[in-house]
Amino acid sequence: CGVLRQGRQPKMMFPFVADLAVEGIAVAVTCGVLGLSRASYYRWLVRPVTDADIADAHRANALFTAHIQDPEFGYRLLADQAREVGEDMSDRTAWRIASGNQWFSVFGKRRRRGVRRPGPAVHDDLCAVTDADGRARHRFSAAGPNRLWLTDITEHRTREGKIYCCAIKDVFAGRIVGYAIDSHMRDELAVRALNNAVAIRRSGLGGADAVAGCVVHSNRGGQFRSGKFLAALDSYRMVGSMGRVASCGDNAAMESFFALLQKNVLDQRVWDTRESLRIAIVTWIERTYHRRRRQVRLERLTPVEYETMMKSPAIKAT
Repeated sequence: CGVLRQGRQPKMMFPFVADLAVEGIAVAVTCGVLGLSRASYYRWLVRPVTDADIADAHRANALFTAHIQDPEFGYRLLADQAREVGEDMSDRTAWRIASGNQWFSVFGKRRRRGVRRPGPAVHDDLCAVTDADGRARHRFSAAGPNRLWLTDITEHRTREGKIYCCAIKDVFAGRIVGYAIDSHMRDELAVRALNNAVAIRRSGLGGADAVAGCVVHSNRGGQFRSGKFLAALDSYRMVGSMGRVASCGDNAAMESFFALLQKNVLDQRVWDTRESLRIAIVTWIERTYHRRRRQVRLERLTPVEYETMMKSPAIKAT
């Protein structure tokens, strides 16, 4: 019944034909009853494992490795990961292999519109506080730099396709301490942003131990729960923190930055290329947001001015 069940490929029934041939049943009779091609059977008999089978096995191995590392990824992201290690394949091929082996994203498909299945939190929410009346809220403040960082990812369309920006914000002065921009939103995007932020802060504030103990708060996106991102946090001796699912208030300070970016850059016009939008984002962050846009909570100073003043010994003494 297992051999003859509906949906079995002919090649998967060839071993059954060979077993019957050993028992004396003619190949022509078996193939005629089962509706198989004798020529295909004899080709299989000469070479049971084809080059295509070997190639599929290598592709399946790469997809399985990517699935184990990032179980929340769907077949398209798994295909991207496999292509990065040299196993070239189309998204359709990745879907065929992944679905055939039941390597599905842990999130699965939405059953109803508006229903979102939360990913498991890998960190406690370290920014949550409780008011005197018992209501929970979030506090985004820090007594100094590199105490609390916020991170998230935004996306925008261009005529070439989507572009994704992962940014990291130090809440002390509201400065964007690191970011990464690319055409995908895999976990490498978040890791690159974190590496960029750490490199900048280590070079300017306190050396190798500048970021040790810093809390990095994010949502429950798969990029921030991936093994690569968690390993990066551990290597820098940083502490992870996560808000709830579908609750923008749990990362409101980061959402406010992306709202400014949307208004001042992303929605200004239709962007022809990813590169033109990338340059516009970097220019606005470094020239306008950091050095020209004054903030009320920073006593009408820019993030760069505020950090510079707070590093002054005279200011610290007061």
